[in-house]
Amino acid sequence: MSISTNDLKNGMALNLPEGLMSVVEFQHVKPGKGGAFVRTKLKNVRSGAVLDRTFRADEKVKLAVIDKREMQFLYRESGDYVFMDNETYEQLHVTSESVGNAVNYLKEGDTAVLPTYEDEVIGIDLPASVELVVTETEPGMQGDRVSGARKAATLETGLVLQVPLFVNVGDRVKVDTRSGEYLSRS
Repeated sequence: MSISTNDLKNGMALNLPEGLMSVVEFQHVKPGKGGAFVRTKLKNVRSGAVLDRTFRADEKVKLAVIDKREMQFLYRESGDYVFMDNETYEQLHVTSESVGNAVNYLKEGDTAVLPTYEDEVIGIDLPASVELVVTETEPGMQGDRVSGARKAATLETGLVLQVPLFVNVGDRVKVDTRSGEYLSRS
């Protein structure tokens, strides 16, 4: 299905020669001389790469329909991640390439939204932050209150990040899934 570049909206997905792209922002430009055009910033849905592209006004582009399904992460099986559709209870095997760095924030039983395009999972939409348990870190010393001092901690998913000195093994910490940074102890 094709749409006109005049009808672009933020968040729309387009199937372009460069790949499957999502519209981050767009601007209609009508110069004094010459034809109108649409300046866009597009993000590759699979790789996350951002590119600027200009289209003629009313140029036709292919619209990509992305289906978003809420699924529960069940377990890992020989490099694949097995999810269950929350509505149909159908199980879906997703490759580690499609999961990407979301593996650092997913634990068994968690729910995530999986965007799919033509039956191919093209990523995982995670909440802005998740709570994970610290499984390994150096113990904090009494009186260790140096402002801003950090130490490495390994979380239950295997993710290693910098946390404040007062965080100990067994603590639950809130982690930002976009930056991978420690937010707070919970």
